[in-house]
Amino acid sequence: MPDVTTQPAAKARGTGNCHPADAQLALDRFIPYRLSVLSNTVSRAIARIYARRFGLAVADWRVMAVLGQDAPLSARDVCTLTAMDKVRVSRAVGRLIARDLVERAISVRDRRLSVLSLSPAGQAIYRQVVPLALDAEAKLLDGLSTEEHRQFDRLLDKLRDRARTLGDADPHGNPHNEGSVD
Repeated sequence: MPDVTTQPAAKARGTGNCHPADAQLALDRFIPYRLSVLSNTVSRAIARIYARRFGLAVADWRVMAVLGQDAPLSARDVCTLTAMDKVRVSRAVGRLIARDLVERAISVRDRRLSVLSLSPAGQAIYRQVVPLALDAEAKLLDGLSTEEHRQFDRLLDKLRDRARTLGDADPHGNPHNEGSVD
């Protein structure tokens, strides 16, 4: 009979895939690491395209991309949509404003809030970068069948949604109770 204390709590309860305390981390198989490496590799490859032609850093383009799609946005909205921290967004916005690619204005809905939009020059660059980014994406996905691409999209959505809940549970998968003392 196996020693019950060596079995992960969630596994023993049949509630999920939990690893024993003495498990070894194999980075080459660790999904969060692999996703990060993939994201960085793809971002760098695409960044070379717009960095050479337009002098944009990865963070600059990410800010421009969300503003090109959803402006006007607050800096907080940009942080949320890009999953970048506020310091990185603030620096990118500062560079883009200095280059007259982004404009800051007072929100019509809330006069206490400033919002960001692409300037006409920013819109012109955005319109040039989008086809380049889409072409790079097409080349990346060219190795997948149509069904694999659909499945990959579904899996990414599912993993994103699940990742958003990770901070809401303790290491054993138990939801945190608001107001509880941890």
